[in-house]
Amino acid sequence: VQLQAFGGGLVQAGGSLRLSCAASGRTFNYVIGWFRQAPGKEREFVAAISWGGGNTYLAESVKGRFTISRDKALNTVSLQMNSLKPEDTADYYCAAKTPSFIDNRSTYRRYYTYWGQGTLVTVSS
Repeated sequence: VQLQAFGGGLVQAGGSLRLSCAASGRTFNYVIGWFRQAPGKEREFVAAISWGGGNTYLAESVKGRFTISRDKALNTVSLQMNSLKPEDTADYYCAAKTPSFIDNRSTYRRYYTYWGQGTLVTVSS
């Protein structure tokens, strides 16, 4: 499985960005997750989606502001980020894990096998 994240950039607080994760290979058995890492901080879970069933799970810190979705035809997973805050500033990474359903392991980075490169999101105040 190969993953490529893109769509980061500079945005003012309150603005929106849409990140995408392009996946190739045998992705139909994988959960796709988004994580982020701010300077000097640990990488943290943001959101996850089951590739086949469309079940999702979001971190409390982004619920109501972020939405994760998938496009089967394009083989991509998107993270729509609205009402952005300066504390959302981080490198955002997409990753893939098995099994393909959402469970409590979906929030832990150690269970993710494949990682894409990060895309930087900067939110100015």
